[in-house]
Amino acid sequence: MQKIWICGAKGQIGRAINEVIDKLEYKILDTDIDDLDITDTDEVLRFGEMNRPDVIINCAGLTDLQECEKNLAKAFKTNALGARNLSIVARKVEAKLVHISTDDVFDGKSQKPYTEFDETHPKTAYGKSKLAGERYVKEFTYKHFIIRSTWVYGLGNNFINQLLEKVDQGENLSIAGDQFGSPTSAKELARFILHLIQTNEYGTYHATNKGVCSRFEFASEILRLTGKQVEMKPVVTHMSDFSRERPAFSVLDNFIMTMTPVYDFPDWKESLKEYMEERGLLNEK
Repeated sequence: MQKIWICGAKGQIGRAINEVIDKLEYKILDTDIDDLDITDTDEVLRFGEMNRPDVIINCAGLTDLQECEKNLAKAFKTNALGARNLSIVARKVEAKLVHISTDDVFDGKSQKPYTEFDETHPKTAYGKSKLAGERYVKEFTYKHFIIRSTWVYGLGNNFINQLLEKVDQGENLSIAGDQFGSPTSAKELARFILHLIQTNEYGTYHATNKGVCSRFEFASEILRLTGKQVEMKPVVTHMSDFSRERPAFSVLDNFIMTMTPVYDFPDWKESLKEYMEERGLLNEK
């Protein structure tokens, strides 16, 4: 039975992996910040050497964009040095390492979807710290999968929950009509990760649901599926009620997957409907 160590197990992707994984096939080692500090090199090494996982999945990270800007040292300590420590122990115990990254490693100014071969130009502290983490992963371990995704939603705090909370409060909403991305299900990402770790197709992957929409179109589809109604209008990003710090263009091209057919993501609307149904949010009328 393979051992999988999930760091950041209480986050959206960590929880999704636990939801879809076959517990009879794998032994799961779940840790989060209360259990283990990935920025503590000795603590990480002790845990890794004691448990000797076959796969380490790094879902941990400081993702709050404002907090990253305010506390640069904390951002790099968590997102870069944490990734370095997990890479060191992965190499030491010969484990495969899955590292979750982000579209924020790009500047968001492109007119076409970013491929894995495009130059990275992060503009935010979050993006810069995540890119530094990617570089440590590449430096310290060779059996790695770096996975960049965008607009991820799952169990936990996300755009869907924030939107529906404001809708239930009866607020009129202003949603960015000039931000574009591919809403991506954490559960679908989890399925992809579990498939990928059975291969030796190491490297960097862009992994998102198919299709592209604006933030306003995403919100409109959420309301359509729930049957909720509220006055909502598309606005420019700086006037939006949500996502003011997000880049304008977050569209990733799953380019490697078109050349190495390791997985096929469904359309974003299909996965969103599955999520809504499982959470009891889908209006059946």
